[in-house]
Amino acid sequence: MVIKVFLATSSGSTAIKKKQQDVVGFLEANGIDHEQLDIACNEDNRMWMRENVPGEKKPTNGIPLPPQIFNDQSYCGDYETFFDAKEQNQVFAFLGLAPPPGSKEEDELLAIEDEDEQPATEGETDLHVSEDEEEEELNIEDDEEAPEDEEEPITEDEDETEEDS
Repeated sequence: MVIKVFLATSSGSTAIKKKQQDVVGFLEANGIDHEQLDIACNEDNRMWMRENVPGEKKPTNGIPLPPQIFNDQSYCGDYETFFDAKEQNQVFAFLGLAPPPGSKEEDELLAIEDEDEQPATEGETDLHVSEDEEEEELNIEDDEEAPEDEEEPITEDEDETEEDS
């Protein structure tokens, strides 16, 4: 699978240039096999990109701006979705790729899989506890922590009445 990044090599927008550099730089730094397809000099690339960006992802004017990212024929997203995935350490999932061994993303994926595979321990039958049930559990735990036979401290007034009796 090759990641395709559609970009404009002769863009006049510095914002677009920075976004393109960010995507390509990340792919290169992580050794992700990718192909850069220029939409400024190649009409076929431009038309293919425009036709294959899903309708709900297109801006109101209908013309998606670069960079647009695909995994072969599958649309991954634009720069904003790439950036969000990068912030959440989910870029490989965003790209439809397996995370590399030892990466944060792989560690998080393994942790989620381990949680799913763990059998419920005694008393843990439902993993989805409502807020009311959780609060009730906390109240029960608080009640259990306080010893029932503990006497309250005697005040001076009470001390005098005990001596008189």
